Amino acid sequence: MPRWMPACAAIASPYFASGTSSKSSKMVHGGLRYIEQGNLGLVRHSLLERQRLRRNARHLVQRLPFLFPVMEKDGVFDKRLSKAFESLLWTYDLAGGWREGILHQKLTKAEVLSHCPTFNEENLLGGFMYFDARVDDARLTLNIARTAAFHGAAVVNHAKVVEITRNGHGKVDGAIIHAGDREIRAKAGVVVMATGVWLRDWTGRKKGEEKTLHIRPAKGVHVAIPWLKVRNDCTVTIPVPGRNRRATITRWGNVSYLGTTDEDYEGDLDNVCCTREELDFLLDGARWALKTDLKAEDVLGSIAGCRPLVAPPGGKTLEIKRNHEIHTAADGLVTIVGGKLTTSRHMAEQTIDAAQKVIGQRNKCQTKSAYLLGAAGYDAQAIVASGGLSAHLGERYGTEARFVSDILQADSRLQAPIVDGLPYTEAEIVYAARHELAGCVDDVLSRRIRARLMARDASARAASRVGAILQAELGLSESVVAQQVDDYLAAVAHEKSVLLGETQ
Repeated sequence: MPRWMPACAAIASPYFASGTSSKSSKMVHGGLRYIEQGNLGLVRHSLLERQRLRRNARHLVQRLPFLFPVMEKDGVFDKRLSKAFESLLWTYDLAGGWREGILHQKLTKAEVLSHCPTFNEENLLGGFMYFDARVDDARLTLNIARTAAFHGAAVVNHAKVVEITRNGHGKVDGAIIHAGDREIRAKAGVVVMATGVWLRDWTGRKKGEEKTLHIRPAKGVHVAIPWLKVRNDCTVTIPVPGRNRRATITRWGNVSYLGTTDEDYEGDLDNVCCTREELDFLLDGARWALKTDLKAEDVLGSIAGCRPLVAPPGGKTLEIKRNHEIHTAADGLVTIVGGKLTTSRHMAEQTIDAAQKVIGQRNKCQTKSAYLLGAAGYDAQAIVASGGLSAHLGERYGTEARFVSDILQADSRLQAPIVDGLPYTEAEIVYAARHELAGCVDDVLSRRIRARLMARDASARAASRVGAILQAELGLSESVVAQQVDDYLAAVAHEKSVLLGETQ
């Protein structure tokens, strides 16, 4: 969100949250393992920012219990370390976990099974539960952009910055932007580059000294499976046998998503996808931990993205601290890279501080207590208790759900589900086109609604209908819509060919 700077513009390429910001684990958390790394400062900041998001984006960010089972052998940690692990949880609570209003709990074997009835009872002794939060990462990113626009920022979706311009003195003074078939030459007193893994290595200045940032993309994948195969009511942490790794299974509606991996990635950053090897890695862990026979054919969808880690080559990406770096170059270009979703507001605050120094301005940060659109006045308990469509719309739009309801009142036919098996309505596609800068069929099915992850095949069947709605709302030509539908179907077919070996 802008901090009342004279003018502010945000450019997203190719679409809002189409990169890392829609491919995360969808958790707003302090990061228990960062305590294990000795990074208590990051944990404290993260837990403080978690609670700010719980307030400022209360319709999007909900409490999420985390379950760590204790096993006789081959568990997430050695049973002899149970007391040490509980001490770790106390440290987490004291670092800021207490702000959630509930402390960690020690569970019996029966209590563990009540939270995940399919968990393999063999070797199970009990468990621990602590509490963090979750969010639809793509909607959070979109909501931040829309809130910035509400406060006066110029927000451009489906655009690409092709050049940073400089004046006769070599100072950055704007950018050249390609948006569709238009070229926009924007002038600016300061330019901020926040391109994540696309930055790669970059040399800038920090505290008056030249310093090179080494960016290491670390790939993470998640796959969705039917919830009935797991029946978990929380995030369950599971060991991956023989790998010295752990994974998590989290419920989201009628699916549970399983993740994540954490490995160096050197491929095409614009075409990151889950491989069969990564799928087998995750399914092996789930099959070992659960009394359910999961097959690749059970997978409903997958996502893959890269974390922008600030670190030189060498060592495991899993062990790299999730810190962020902000540099101001000699020409005035401000660059932010690294960090994590939970601390994004704090990262933005520090970045704007750096940007204001470039233009000799200093305004007080207002985002610590600023509501995102839809959050002010939202009563989560009352809306969720109402159930049905009202609860579904409330958890996605907050108080702005009334605008979707207006669309439904104008045409009740739009209450029809857009994707079989998912609660999203056709009215939400209309709303996305009118008010959320939805750019194409993939933008809708992958990010405005999460059908690509939660119901890949059903989303492909819905692509033509989504295209028809976008055509009617945005005035797109038949050829453009047909190409968008074909592109989406091709992407789905490619995913299936990689994971299942299916070909068209």
